[in-house]
Amino acid sequence: MSENTGASYAAAGVDIEAGDRAVELMKEWVKKATRPEVVGGLGGFAGLFDASALKRYERPLLASATDGVGTKVDIARRMGVYDTIGHDLVGMVVDDLVVCGAEPLFMTDYICVGKVFPDRVAAIVKGIAEGCVLAGCALVGGETAEHPGLLGEDEFDVAGAGTGVVEADRLLGADRIRKGDVVIAMESSGLHSNGYSLVRHVLFDRAGWALDREVAEFGRTLGEELLEPTRIYSLDCLALTRTAEVHAFSHVTGGGLANNLARVVPDHLHATVDRSTWAPGAVFRTVGELGGVARNELEKTLNMGVGMVAVVPEESVDVALTTLADRGLEAWVAGEVLERGDRAEAVELTGEYAD
Repeated sequence: MSENTGASYAAAGVDIEAGDRAVELMKEWVKKATRPEVVGGLGGFAGLFDASALKRYERPLLASATDGVGTKVDIARRMGVYDTIGHDLVGMVVDDLVVCGAEPLFMTDYICVGKVFPDRVAAIVKGIAEGCVLAGCALVGGETAEHPGLLGEDEFDVAGAGTGVVEADRLLGADRIRKGDVVIAMESSGLHSNGYSLVRHVLFDRAGWALDREVAEFGRTLGEELLEPTRIYSLDCLALTRTAEVHAFSHVTGGGLANNLARVVPDHLHATVDRSTWAPGAVFRTVGELGGVARNELEKTLNMGVGMVAVVPEESVDVALTTLADRGLEAWVAGEVLERGDRAEAVELTGEYAD
């Protein structure tokens, strides 16, 4: 068979040279997302992390988490903005790690594309690297896969996995929570990376809004609002554990505030959260009103303005709020922990949202 007419990887839609160019473009960003324990650089078959750093722990527990950003990638694709979606990916992973008190150490990423456009892939990795810097962890490697025929040329998805470490006797969770503990809510930056299937259905399919629509309530376009990156809480939460006694954290993602907080409430206790202590941002109200979405449906799908929760003893409340305020993070007392009694639910949202 002629060399000019025979089948090839490139003819099948995979451009190895484009992939190599993407790696070269992303190297400068990956170099910025490092820690002293990282061994070697980008390009090996595996990322290396010097585990001797764990010798300072009496009994180190490794924590692992993996996640993606869901259908928010479709907003990035349609907007042609690729350097923020990585912040979302990092936030979704490292803030699951820090819930148990673990310090995020390193992440790897996986980017799947229909066609490798080197600048686009590099922009995605840039966002991931920037997110890792904000989280205090290293980006030690990843994979870019080209899937022609399965994804359109402009389609892509991202996923990541992270590893953290926590001292065994400092492990946070339901076992530490006591009656009388206080629920502290931390403000979200917006929708974060959950519920976009509902949001897209309401705003695009039902309301017919375009991404370039100027929305007065948002003070920017619809697309800019929907692409607002997920807030990364890991360093804030770790700072909190150093200044105050913390019994548990809850990362508010899919399932909403009540369902995620319930994951760290022990069976014999019950947490109440008072809606009147905060006002959800305009994007939550807009989705609810345009879609005629019931409040309980919104609350089990979206974060409603609270991205992370800390459960602390009453005597730690003041220092906890001061610590978070000093770090520029809006936080407030939102509820308390009581005896479960005959209550069926672990968490109850009470009252009405503030205006």
